[in-house]
Amino acid sequence: MGQHETVTTSLGSAVHEDIAASLAAVDAELAARYPGDPGTRQPVHTVYVPADAFTAGTIREWGDQALAALDAHAPDAAALAAVLGLPGELAEPVHARVRAKLEREPVEDLRIDFEDGYGPRPDAEEDAAAARAARLVAEAYAQGTAAPYMGIRMKCMEAAVRDRGIRTLDIFLTGLTEAGGLPAGLVLTLPKVTYAEQVTAMARLCEEFEKAHGLEAGRIGFEIQIETTQAILGPDGRATVARMIDAAEGRATSLHYGTFDYSASCGVSAAYQSMDHPVADHAKAVMQVAAAGTGVRLSDGSTNVLPVGPTERVHDAWRLHHGLVRRSLARAYYQGWDMHPGHLPTRYAAVYAFYREGLEQAAARLAAYVSRAGGDVMDEPATAKALSGYLLRGLDCGAVDADEVESLTGLTRAGLDELAGRAPRP
Repeated sequence: MGQHETVTTSLGSAVHEDIAASLAAVDAELAARYPGDPGTRQPVHTVYVPADAFTAGTIREWGDQALAALDAHAPDAAALAAVLGLPGELAEPVHARVRAKLEREPVEDLRIDFEDGYGPRPDAEEDAAAARAARLVAEAYAQGTAAPYMGIRMKCMEAAVRDRGIRTLDIFLTGLTEAGGLPAGLVLTLPKVTYAEQVTAMARLCEEFEKAHGLEAGRIGFEIQIETTQAILGPDGRATVARMIDAAEGRATSLHYGTFDYSASCGVSAAYQSMDHPVADHAKAVMQVAAAGTGVRLSDGSTNVLPVGPTERVHDAWRLHHGLVRRSLARAYYQGWDMHPGHLPTRYAAVYAFYREGLEQAAARLAAYVSRAGGDVMDEPATAKALSGYLLRGLDCGAVDADEVESLTGLTRAGLDELAGRAPRP
């Protein structure tokens, strides 16, 4: 057909208009429910510290302890590579970046824990701890010593502890507000959710606090912790996670898998409770599908095998942790929990190796897609979106640098954001 050849159609404009009108509600719901990635940095981990153990020096102490463990048990690149099985070409850059990360920003996301890690306390004691947490977090952001993301995990919405959890949340948020306002990196975690109505209640608390302080509607978001069987399959036999995301009314920021509570609720013996158990894989697969496209992110759980004691025992724990982190990354769980400072070296080693080993291939495929040069893999827009997201996550955590990504792809950060479907970062 020639470029200027006349074509004919059979359907009039009224048909187009009728179809558009019939799908208008669906169009609006798709846009509201599935806005895509929020375009913000996602931390690679969350560190939980009991509220009574958290101090102004906690983040630096974790970094120093992690560096000491690295020096004691893998003092150079070759030693770390031998323990973890890193390819030779990755040993030096990964080891150097891990050390630099532990010196510069050892913790990306810190949660001051008022739940399982803190337990039941007299009301006056928890009141004081919540006020103290608010003061320390506000001071950390003011002084530039905060983690990029910080907040609390309150007690859950079950009747026995509900009032205590709400009061702790109120004291913490009020303290932050009075100390200068809610920080941009504020994160709140709602644990042990069993019914969507509990998420609705949390959303209402956030809304009421915003009204009380004249804050923008929707300013306060929260994470939903998935650690009960009822969060995956409701009593009516329907999947529950998607209902919980909906119940948050746009405030849900992420879903966090709780390894040990969930495994225990499924009857798994303590010795077999782990991130790679089949019950964990099932729960996380449900979470992944429910969150897809919503902008709600995912976090895997943790291992309770701590890298402490003699070098041989530390190396065994490191290999276990490194393997679990790698497994999570391959399954598109880009965040997890770390229980001990000794987990930080292997967290960052696994994350950095994951992004560095695939850098050149991902960059080449993305460059070919942008230039339509072809190559041995024919990528589609969805794959280009995934490739861009992979490179952006590597940039955010420090695994790769902006100049090397641009030299390999010809794309700036803004170009990667556009291909990934992300809004440009401030």
